[in-house]
Amino acid sequence: MGNGLRACGITGAFDGIPVRVDRSDSTLQGLEDDRLERRGHVFARLALLLLTVIVLLGAGGVLGLHTSRVSAVGGGYRVQLDYPRMARAGLDVVWHATVEHRGGFDKTVTLAVTGDYFGMFETQGFFPGPDSEMRSGDTLYLTFLAPPGDILTVDYDAYVQPASQIGRDGSLSVLSGGNRVATVSFSTWLAP
Repeated sequence: MGNGLRACGITGAFDGIPVRVDRSDSTLQGLEDDRLERRGHVFARLALLLLTVIVLLGAGGVLGLHTSRVSAVGGGYRVQLDYPRMARAGLDVVWHATVEHRGGFDKTVTLAVTGDYFGMFETQGFFPGPDSEMRSGDTLYLTFLAPPGDILTVDYDAYVQPASQIGRDGSLSVLSGGNRVATVSFSTWLAP
């Protein structure tokens, strides 16, 4: 039996008999390439490194909810907006507008907001609710009865829709006499 294995060119140890394998007749000859194997290892390591960075960014809160504030002054009005600069699908967000006018407001206060911006949210609505709403083109007009005092605050109770994957840009303006007198621009980016 041992002589038959030697005749086939097989080497190694088989029942204490040295056996040798001759690979010259292998069907894999020429397919073994160390460069392809090394390249595969490099790609696997890069993918693992990328995944590690994403996990660390997520664990550090970098990819979570981040709120920013913008403000503008004009025509005797001051508008300030806290909004989600970065969010993820399913997270509750802050959208809080404050309008200030020294000496109080006239009968109503009208805000003009980019209407498409709110398309990425599921919402319970504005608080307080506007006395009237109107959409004209890309703009949503929200008219509120004038509050007592110098400050109107409006909250938008919302969370990012689970299917939303792309953020949006918007603007918020205070209207006086039909003109935009104080405008802020904002942008929300949605993390994966």
